[in-house]
Amino acid sequence: MKTDERTKAVELPPEPAAPPPPGRANKVCIFTETYYPEIGGGERQAQSLSEALIDYGFQAFVLTRRSHPSFKRVEQLRGIKVYRLPPSGSARAKKWCLLLTSLPALIQLRRQFDLIFVSGFRIIGVPAVLVTKLLRKVCILKADSLGEMSGDYFLAGLAKTGLGRSSLPFRITLPLRNALLKQADIFVAISEEIATELVTNGIDPNNIKIIPNSVDTNRFHPVSFHEKLELRRKLGLPSEGKIFIFTGRLVTYKGLPLLLRVWKEIHCIHPDINLLIVGDGGFDIHNCEVDLKEYVRKNELSDCIRFIGSVHNVHEYLQASDVFVFPTENEAFGISLIEAMACGLPCISTTVGGLKDILEHLQNGLVVEAGDFQQLYLALERLITDSTLAVRLGEAGRQTVEERYSMEIISQKYMNLFQKLASQNGKVS
Repeated sequence: MKTDERTKAVELPPEPAAPPPPGRANKVCIFTETYYPEIGGGERQAQSLSEALIDYGFQAFVLTRRSHPSFKRVEQLRGIKVYRLPPSGSARAKKWCLLLTSLPALIQLRRQFDLIFVSGFRIIGVPAVLVTKLLRKVCILKADSLGEMSGDYFLAGLAKTGLGRSSLPFRITLPLRNALLKQADIFVAISEEIATELVTNGIDPNNIKIIPNSVDTNRFHPVSFHEKLELRRKLGLPSEGKIFIFTGRLVTYKGLPLLLRVWKEIHCIHPDINLLIVGDGGFDIHNCEVDLKEYVRKNELSDCIRFIGSVHNVHEYLQASDVFVFPTENEAFGISLIEAMACGLPCISTTVGGLKDILEHLQNGLVVEAGDFQQLYLALERLITDSTLAVRLGEAGRQTVEERYSMEIISQKYMNLFQKLASQNGKVS
């Protein structure tokens, strides 16, 4: 999305970062609702950033919720100390309890951080800003989803309780919450569209930095034909025929119900191709995993559609596949898309949300209108039959990621931001 000069946020150049200055905001708390071993785009980004901080000489730890009872309350993961707060369990409502449990935890850990970086501020931004103002420390709020500042993110959940944007509780609490959040030092937007949302809701464009999500291009990379066959053997996938793949949460707004309806028609013409669906419904209120599996069963598509579930080796499933399809209808950024592009897969997707910053039709992927059955069908058919186009788009996609979304480039942007804040006087005690 284009913005005019009055609203355009500042995008940081990927200049090399120097070691942090001693004693000034070089101790960082990464605060996020969920963290590894939970699997998801936000979790992977928080993990990548925390590891990069250590590599650049910062001191860093992670504060998160104990989202599963089997997770340790305190542990060391890849050199990062992780503190997990109650309550434990997967119930969606439990994440709201972080509003209470995180306040005393942050105060107790105050000597271990000069700066709090909040990944997904929709709920936990409130305690982070309160503590940093109380302790005179630095606060950065990153929006991981569309609607975090406007409140649209909460509307689906509110609807289940009979409430909405016009309800009195919403009209009272959202302005109060936003007034507090605006006291943060910096906002990070992962796309132009999120930056525009922040500006529309009263955030100074000078306090917004556009830093997209990143991908580990050493892990997510193209493989040879022989390596692809070996991966298929290892993963128990068909050795013959094209394999299409979707990765991400199994939720309605990812366009999955449409994809299955289209695949039913594609399968009638191309019975030898397969579709892998990698991921699960998670805690999302739009979880449609059960409905998807029931559709596959009723329509006898189990021989050509496989539900892989949530896995830690997503890159191997991508590398074993031929085409990535991501017909999402609502996307803040699209980490699944850039991971597939990094693996050299030709990609089919939409241009909703942050995806319009990534894909260019027939240049580095195929673009379809969200929710359009015919366009999605034709795009799938095109990449089944046109191998030359598939190869060209796959190579262009990999190049796009290397130039704009590699972990090294994005990490340097964050280090630049942290060091800029570290150089400011009077922000830390």
